[in-house]
Amino acid sequence: METKEYHLGSLVIMKKGHPCGNNEWEIVRTGADIKIKCTKCGRTVMLPRVEFNKKLKKVKSEEK
Repeated sequence: METKEYHLGSLVIMKKGHPCGNNEWEIVRTGADIKIKCTKCGRTVMLPRVEFNKKLKKVKSEEK
């Protein structure tokens, strides 16, 4: 299984777009759950790590 490297502050692109029309998110919190924030409208969503890994398309940038 492929592991994707992401950290707090990383910009990620998800497989499905947000209703606001954007699919780029910033990681705000990591742990057992991952909290991401839409870079366009500012909405935050918390997902279990397993679900986040399934929905993740690609890591755009690493910002440690």
